Amino acid sequence: MKKAINWKGIYPAVTTKFTQNDKLDFVAIEKNFTTQVEAGVSGLILGGTLGEASTLTKDEKSDLVKFTVDKYGDQLPILLNIAEQTTNDAIATAQNAEKAGASGLMLLPPMRYAADHRETVSYLKAVANHTSLPIIIYNNPVDYKIEVTMDMFGELIECPNIQAVKESTRDISNVTRIRNAFGERIKILTGVDTLGLESLLMGADGWVAGLVCAFPHETVAIYKLVQAGLYQEALAIYRWFLPVLELDVSTKLVQNIKLAEVATGIGTEQVRAPRLPLAGEEREQVLAILHNALATRPKLPNYLNL
Repeated sequence: MKKAINWKGIYPAVTTKFTQNDKLDFVAIEKNFTTQVEAGVSGLILGGTLGEASTLTKDEKSDLVKFTVDKYGDQLPILLNIAEQTTNDAIATAQNAEKAGASGLMLLPPMRYAADHRETVSYLKAVANHTSLPIIIYNNPVDYKIEVTMDMFGELIECPNIQAVKESTRDISNVTRIRNAFGERIKILTGVDTLGLESLLMGADGWVAGLVCAFPHETVAIYKLVQAGLYQEALAIYRWFLPVLELDVSTKLVQNIKLAEVATGIGTEQVRAPRLPLAGEEREQVLAILHNALATRPKLPNYLNL
């Protein structure tokens, strides 16, 4: 049975693991996803930016959903990211995800084409109206050049299954703007790792996280401590975590985070070309950050029982 989404907690935007011959590596995927579930995440989001969505085929996306639903669908909701170039392809991908057993969707505005207000709303509504799955809108104008504005959300909430936003504008005040404008109608999940704690303290409902892929226990602990009102304890972990979290706000975030997964023993470094694994001085700089983090890794409280 599908697990319902309550849009609270930590939702990893998981990486997609590949074998050395560029196939989906389900052994590595299972190892990482099991660690995420045991750490207490609230859902798994497949095929996002970190999941190298633009390189995945339609069949690979379907296989990812089916595998993850089969293994973990009775424990937590499984979502698929929709990032397509045409409305028809986006609708088809959403419907295929629903057939494969997904619990929900994360939905980006049109890719490659810089749609205006009317076109963006039309695209997002068209996808929502062709699936029964609950949807979180991914609002990331910094990387994807289209902002889903407050006025757009005012129209989008006409679709009852558009329920949440992954808030990645980098404007922390947007958490308050959205809450003031829409109350609890739109749940807010921060989508920028370096604003994770700040957004939760401003009232965000959850966190679509990146470095959680390598450090799931620490990420969930921060969320649980905030919910328990233990802000100083959350802040202490977050201050330790920040140099690592900054690896998320980079054009090489996929390579950075996959290298972090290797460092913590729950991933591989294989990426899909044209991406290549980090090399040279760039690699050494990331490894230095990771080695320092591991050397000073904090002891966590029993956060799952707070």
